[in-house]
Amino acid sequence: MNNRIGVIGCGWLGLPLAESLIDQGHRVNGTSTSEEKLALLKERGIVPFHISLSENGITGNIDGFLDSLNILIINIPPKLRGKGPKESYISKIELLHKAIKKSQVRKIIFASSTAVYGDAKGVITEQTEPKPNTESGIQLLQCEELLKNDSELQTTIIRFGGLIGPSRHPVTMLSGRENLSGGDAPINLIHLVDCIGIIKTIIEHQHFNDVLNAVYPAHPTKKEYYTKEALKRGIAAPQYTSPSGKTDKLITFCSPFLINKFKFLTTIN
Repeated sequence: MNNRIGVIGCGWLGLPLAESLIDQGHRVNGTSTSEEKLALLKERGIVPFHISLSENGITGNIDGFLDSLNILIINIPPKLRGKGPKESYISKIELLHKAIKKSQVRKIIFASSTAVYGDAKGVITEQTEPKPNTESGIQLLQCEELLKNDSELQTTIIRFGGLIGPSRHPVTMLSGRENLSGGDAPINLIHLVDCIGIIKTIIEHQHFNDVLNAVYPAHPTKKEYYTKEALKRGIAAPQYTSPSGKTDKLITFCSPFLINKFKFLTTIN
C-alpha cells in the first residue's frame, strides 16, 4: 500500500528518510524552516512546505501540509541544549497537535530520544519507567504523553539512541580530550541507515500504538569504541580516567516488533 506521508523536519534524518520513502512509491510532503532549501526538496521529489514552529504559533501552510496525509512523521529536535535563547518544545508540539486534530491525520510516528531515561542504571528497555533529568528529556517525555494519551491518534514513539552516520559521529567532538570519565560505560548508538529502516518497517507493517527503543544491539565500552573510531579516522583518541566501577545504563529493546520484524543493516563500526 502506497501512502501519503508527511515529514516535519527534512534535516539530517528527515531528508534521506523522505527520499527513501519516495523510492518505495509513497508520496511525501516535507517541511523546512529554510526557504532556500525548498528547491532542494522539490528536486528530490518531495512536495515542499515552508513551515516553522515556535512556542507562539505555526508559520506557513500547516493545513495544506497535513491535507490528505495517511501518516505524519514528527522529526524536530527540542534544541534545548547549548547557549542561546530557548523556546518551549512542548508548546510547539501542543500547537502542532491542535493542527493535527483539525486534519484527518490519525497515524503518527514521533521521533523521541533515550534521553527520557535520564540517569537510570543497568539494562534499560521499553518497560523501564522514564525519569528524565534534562530539560530536553523532560519535554520530550511530555510530548510523548500528549500524543500517546490522545485516543483518537495512533502514535508510535521511537526513542533513538545516539545518532551516527554521514558527517555525524561523537568521536569527532571527543577527539583529543583528556581525563574523561565513564570510559567503561557501554555505548548506545544507532546508524542513520537503521533509523530510516525502523521507520520504514513501522510503515510497512502499519505498526502503531507502541514505544520502541532504537539502539544498535552491540555495546562496547566508550573507551574501546572511541579509541578504535579515532584510529580509523587518523585523529587523536579521547583519553579516559581509570574505570569507575559504577553501573551504567545499557539501552536495548524487548519489543517483539523490533525483535521479529526488523534486522539491523549497519553496524556502529
